[in-house]
Amino acid sequence: MNFILFNPDEMRAESVGCYGHRVVQTPHMDALAAQGVRFDQAHVQHTVCTPSRCSFMTGWYPHVRGHRTLWHALRPHEPNLLKYLKRSGYEVVWSGKNDLLAEASFADSVDIVFRPRAGVGPPPERTVPPGQPGSHSFLYQPREGTIDDLSDMGHVDNAIAFLRRPHDRPFVLYLPLSMPHCPYTAPQPYYDMVAPEDLPALRPAGRGGQADFHRWIRRFRRLDEIDEKVFRKINAVYLGMIACVDEMLGRLLAALDETGLADETAVLVFSDHGDWAGDYGLVEKWPSALDDCLTRVPLIVRAPDGKAGHVVNEPVELMDVFATILDLAGVRAEHTHFSRSLTRQIEGAAGDPDRAVFAEGGYDAFEPHCFEGRSAGDQAAWGPDHIYAPKGAQQQAYPLSVCRSVMIRTAGRKLVRRSSGAHELYDLMRDPWELTNVHGDATYATSQAALERHMLDWFIRTSDVTPPDEDFRGIPEAFFGD
Repeated sequence: MNFILFNPDEMRAESVGCYGHRVVQTPHMDALAAQGVRFDQAHVQHTVCTPSRCSFMTGWYPHVRGHRTLWHALRPHEPNLLKYLKRSGYEVVWSGKNDLLAEASFADSVDIVFRPRAGVGPPPERTVPPGQPGSHSFLYQPREGTIDDLSDMGHVDNAIAFLRRPHDRPFVLYLPLSMPHCPYTAPQPYYDMVAPEDLPALRPAGRGGQADFHRWIRRFRRLDEIDEKVFRKINAVYLGMIACVDEMLGRLLAALDETGLADETAVLVFSDHGDWAGDYGLVEKWPSALDDCLTRVPLIVRAPDGKAGHVVNEPVELMDVFATILDLAGVRAEHTHFSRSLTRQIEGAAGDPDRAVFAEGGYDAFEPHCFEGRSAGDQAAWGPDHIYAPKGAQQQAYPLSVCRSVMIRTAGRKLVRRSSGAHELYDLMRDPWELTNVHGDATYATSQAALERHMLDWFIRTSDVTPPDEDFRGIPEAFFGD
């Protein structure tokens, strides 16, 4: 079969209609879920673009090969899903951003990369001028033009044109889009599609007992000086951006039907991580943050012979996409990985109710090359008013606020351990918004200890991978002296 990987950036599950949001307009994602399988609890392995994508394209956790930053993409000697499929005869077509491959890795992983189309019109301005409270909230004015003027729509148009070509071999169409990644902006009518007063309540700021990076982010971005109404507008615009992405998906699916390819093409819709979008009085995401609104993403799969309308409520990991696609394609992985195939669930089976999922993030002081704003050159290029300047400044001034972190999450509990010692434990059945940290509470001592043992066992089992090939232990003759 063919594969379409529709991969919006920074789209959390709870903000999609078929995942329960009562205001957002996502008719095409909702329809796709009704025709296929919706994974309700799909969690990413990292909450930043590049490390997350490296995981779902390899089946490796970030710690396995050190893919935990924006600057360590997959290199030519490393495996990846697209490379496997290309070697197996698939035509691999790419239209969208690159947060996955090092430049040298394209040659043996991709056949065609469509040239990006620049967005039409000037970039939008911030709603608050630089230097004022709210200027670093990522809330921008509406974009000029229409959806057809967006660079993301250009990528989808490229994909539609490709679908309409004759095909003499199976294809993989990878669409890594930029929306709904902040800044929070969209063309009309999407920008004002959702009225802030119609939104459900946001998660409150200032929750107690958590790591202090929430407080530092609000302080460095001056988010603690802006009104609740601003956060509600941020969330409303974010929902409008998702509706815009949904319209792009709808046009792509219509072209798939028009070309007669729908019955032989698996369509997977998923994101690389979520976004706070105003929850907890925060915006964007953070490299060591592991809140559910950042780790839980949509994963919708419509595949030939898949069961329509099936919902898998049990936890899965986003990197299961790797093993699932190889399984559906009949391709065997040649490297050790930790991805699990979801083909049985696509056929209608339930998931594993006892499964735990894992995510990681952050850096420590021994790896200064990982920190944003790490050099004088970075800081000079950004300047104090650059939209990302507060992030780099915080990481440099308070490195423990972005320390290494790891999460284990089951259906009912979440444990986060941090190298700074600011650990977290949540009873998700009673506290789904993660507002009360019960780490160290005697009431939860048994479950906390069980999660800690499970996490340790997981680290032991996944700490590295041994390549399948062997090195000859002899010494080359040329190196022997007289």
